[in-house]
Amino acid sequence: MKKFIMLSTIAIGLLSCSINEKPEFLRVENIEIVESTSDHITLSADAFFLNPNDIGGELKSDGIKVFVNDEEMATISSESFEVPAKKEFSIPLQANIPSRKVLNTNTLQGIFNSLLNQKIKVQYLGDIEYKALGISHTYAIDKTEDVKIKL
Repeated sequence: MKKFIMLSTIAIGLLSCSINEKPEFLRVENIEIVESTSDHITLSADAFFLNPNDIGGELKSDGIKVFVNDEEMATISSESFEVPAKKEFSIPLQANIPSRKVLNTNTLQGIFNSLLNQKIKVQYLGDIEYKALGISHTYAIDKTEDVKIKL
C-alpha cells in the first residue's frame, strides 16, 4: 500500500507538469554593432520567446546565417540555452564577421552607399530548435533591420 501511494504521488506530480503548448517565438530585437575593429565586426541581437508551460526545456540556435547588405557573412553557432517555465525570456544571437569579408564582397557599391547613409542592412535567417521531454519544435527566424554605423 505504501508503494502504491508513493507511485501514485509521483505519477500525479509528473502528469501535472505537462507541456500544454510550445514556447511562442515573439520577436528579434536589439540588432546592433557591438564592436568594430580592423579585424572583425561583432553583431548582436536578442530573440524573445514566451514559455507558457509548467516546465522548461532548452533552445539551440545553430545554423542561423547573418547577411550584411544581402551578402552572407557569418553563421551563428551557440551553446544550448535553458528555457525557464512560465516566463518570457530572450537568447542572445551574436556573430563575429571578419572585416576582410565585408571589404572583399562583390557589392562595393552597396558598402559605399552604406557608409554614406551610415546604415547597413542586417538579416538573421535560420532556425532555432526547442526541446523538452522528448518533444521538439523548430522556429524559423527571418529578421531584417537597418543598423546605424557609428563612425
